[in-house]
Amino acid sequence: MKTPRTVLVALLAGVALTACAGPGDEPASPSPTGAAPVTSQPDPVPSVTPSRPNPTWKGGPSTPPGVGGTTITGTIRAGVEPNCLLLDNHLLVGGPRDLLKAGAKVEVTGRPEPGMMTTCQQGTPFVVESARPA
Repeated sequence: MKTPRTVLVALLAGVALTACAGPGDEPASPSPTGAAPVTSQPDPVPSVTPSRPNPTWKGGPSTPPGVGGTTITGTIRAGVEPNCLLLDNHLLVGGPRDLLKAGAKVEVTGRPEPGMMTTCQQGTPFVVESARPA
């Protein structure tokens, strides 16, 4: 009766140790499907920091939206989670946070990203490309 318990404890310990492996740790053997395991995933939030200075972030003239781009004008309101800002039911992702604050009247140009994962539980994610006071 003691042997089955010992085997069960050893099996559970092995499963627990396997679950504790870090994302960079390689498994000792290939997966049962033969496929390589995924050890890291790309960042789901694209960087919206411009590679060159963008004068529209400092209140300059707005630029026409690019392909698939949209311009939204209105008053920003705070979301229910900290640091979540909404404009016309769009969740603002990126952009100049010194300009994009709750209560500010702004014009933002960017593109909606409905499939983007965020920690905010409101609005359709909208990646801000430029912003200026309205």
